[in-house]
Amino acid sequence: MEDRRWRIDPSSIFHPLSSILVPLDLNIEAFIRSARVAHLATADKHRQPHVVPICFVFDGKNFYSPIDDKPKRVAPRQLKRLRNIRENPRVALVIDRYAEDWRRLAYVLIRGSAKILTKGKLHAQAVRRLRRKYPQYRRMAIDQRPLIVITTLRITAWGNF
Repeated sequence: MEDRRWRIDPSSIFHPLSSILVPLDLNIEAFIRSARVAHLATADKHRQPHVVPICFVFDGKNFYSPIDDKPKRVAPRQLKRLRNIRENPRVALVIDRYAEDWRRLAYVLIRGSAKILTKGKLHAQAVRRLRRKYPQYRRMAIDQRPLIVITTLRITAWGNF
C-alpha cells in the first residue's frame, strides 16, 4: 500500500503552463469542505505578516470568509486583514488537522488573491452557504458586512486524507 502521509498531490497543484487549476482529489476536497476553521495569512505593504483564524466556505474554486458580529477592537472595515488585502491582495490560507497519532496529520495550503465583497449576487450566495455551514451566522447580519473572497491560484496538500 502506498504511503500517503508524505506527499504533495499532483492533481491539486496549479499547472504552471496553464491558467487553470486541475481538479482536486476528492478526499482533499472533502477535507477542505469539512473543516470548520482555517488560518488566513495576509501581509501589509511593508510585507509584515498577519495571521488570523477564520470561518469559511469553499465553492470548488473560491473561498469566502465573512466579517461577522463577533467582538472586534476596531470597526469591521478597519480590521488588519482587510487593510492588508486592500494594500496587498496576495494571501495564503491553511486548513490543517493535528492529531497525537502523527499518521493522521494533514494540511492544505491555498495561495490566492483576495478581494473584499460588500454586496451583489456573489456576496448573497456566499452568505447563504456560510449560514448553512455555521448556524451561528443565521443570527448575525453578515449580509450587511463585507466578505473576503479568495480566488485560488495554487493548492498544495500534504498528509493522510
